[in-house]
Amino acid sequence: MSGFEFVFSLFGLILGLALAEGLGGLARAMKASHRVRIGWPTALLGLFVSCDVVTFWMYGWAVRELIPISWPVLFGGFLVTALYFVAASLVFPDDPEEWSDLDAHFDKQHRRVIGAVLLCNIALLASVAWLAALPAFDLRNAVVTWSFFPVSALAIAAKDRRVVAACLIWLIALYPLSAVWH
Repeated sequence: MSGFEFVFSLFGLILGLALAEGLGGLARAMKASHRVRIGWPTALLGLFVSCDVVTFWMYGWAVRELIPISWPVLFGGFLVTALYFVAASLVFPDDPEEWSDLDAHFDKQHRRVIGAVLLCNIALLASVAWLAALPAFDLRNAVVTWSFFPVSALAIAAKDRRVVAACLIWLIALYPLSAVWH
C-alpha cells in the first residue's frame, strides 16, 4: 500500500460519507415533497456541496505523489473532510416534514454550509501551494480558481436569498467550466 493509498483511505471514506449524507438528505426531502417544497436555493446548495466534494477528491488524486505521510497531513485532511461531511449534512434537514418550505431551512443553514466549503477550499489552496505551487494568475485561473473566494464570501454575507442563489449558480458553473477551459 502506498502512502497515498493509506492517507486517502480515510479521506475517501469521509468524502464518500459526505456525498451519501447529501444524497440521503435529498432523497428524504424528495420523499416528503408532497408536503414540503424543496425550492431552488436548497437544490443549488446541495449541488454546490456535491460538486465541491468531488473536486476535492480529484485534487487529492492530482497531488497524490506529493502528499507526505505524517500526523499533520492525516489530521489536517481529517479536519477538511469532516468539514465537508458536516456541510453536506446541513444542506437538508433531518426530518424535512418538520419544515413546510425548505427555503426557511436554507436561510438558517446556508452561511454555515458555504462557510465550511470555503474553509475547505482555503485549506486545499494552501495545501496545493505548500506541496506544489499556487495556480498562476492568468485569465482562466482568475475566473475558475480565484473567483471562488470572493463569490463564496458574498454568498455568506448576502441577506437576499436571490443574491445567494446567484452566487451558487456562479460557483456551480465553475466546475464544468474548469473541465472544458484548459
